[in-house]
Amino acid sequence: MINIAQVGCGYWGPNLLRNLISHSKVNVIGVIDTDNKVSEWLADKYSSLLFQNEFSPSVLDEWAVDAVVIVTPAKTHYKLSKEILESNRHCLVEKPLSTTTQECSNLINIAEKHGVTLMVGHTFMYNAAVIKMKEIIDSGELGELYYVYAQRLNLGRIRQDVDVLWNLAPHDISIINYWFGELPNKISAKGIDFVQPNISDVAFVNMEFASGRHAVLHLSWLDPHKIRQITVVGSKKMAVYDDTAQKKIVIYDKGVDRKQPEKATLGNFEDFKTFQLIVRAGEIKKPLVDFIEPLKVEVDAFVKGIQGEESPITDGKNGLEIVQILTAATKSLRNSGEIVEM
Repeated sequence: MINIAQVGCGYWGPNLLRNLISHSKVNVIGVIDTDNKVSEWLADKYSSLLFQNEFSPSVLDEWAVDAVVIVTPAKTHYKLSKEILESNRHCLVEKPLSTTTQECSNLINIAEKHGVTLMVGHTFMYNAAVIKMKEIIDSGELGELYYVYAQRLNLGRIRQDVDVLWNLAPHDISIINYWFGELPNKISAKGIDFVQPNISDVAFVNMEFASGRHAVLHLSWLDPHKIRQITVVGSKKMAVYDDTAQKKIVIYDKGVDRKQPEKATLGNFEDFKTFQLIVRAGEIKKPLVDFIEPLKVEVDAFVKGIQGEESPITDGKNGLEIVQILTAATKSLRNSGEIVEM
């Protein structure tokens, strides 16, 4: 059994804790959180767990912990992760890994030096529908990929510690990089702050890739609809991944086909254009996806990483790549949407 402690148990923490407790190879020792109300909640929900309201390596020693899961605000990730890794313990950090690329690199180096697993909670990378879409893309069914359009919108949850870019974009950036199998080489972003000064609650991000592919992200805390949708447009077909739908993937046999015109029409330019490009609308498919809660898969990946069975796909390097893109997007946002080369 792997003895694990969790630091932070606010909005997202209870979901991770539930999946840690349910794993057959994990023994959750306790929770550390500055909010004493968490202690009351734990006593009611998981009475056997220990509680501390202040983090320190000595607590981890006292609890004989092998690994730690961090579910705290982004600004605390570096200090906590550094102390945990330097104490020779494995560490799973909620996204983002940290708030600067230098801090991310430092954490990667510390983990390698101590021979421990460093993993980042990019949960959508463990989503069965995201993995299925990757298989569809790689199979060539959609043809040559043209562009991706991602929407992650809702009314709230308004954050004060990070802007909408750092809050929501890590999900879509990690998914798109995974699907494309490459990182963007050019980034531009625009953000608008309506509710709180200097904290963008709406943002638009453009990513260009060396392959010629494009991705556009629309992120918002100020929208009447909850939308978690990514549209993928290819030369043969188009597909939509909708995380809020029951059938999470829909493939559309739609596109624009090029047809050789009849010789008799070549003299007429209007006819040439009409016959050359034909809009096609064929069948619609909804492939079956065997859904497993992504957090359950994520926790299992952490366990396998600790046991040396398999390195997690969302390791420290993956976390660094996402922060590099977020940093470039932030630079663009602060400079009126200028293009930033990676």
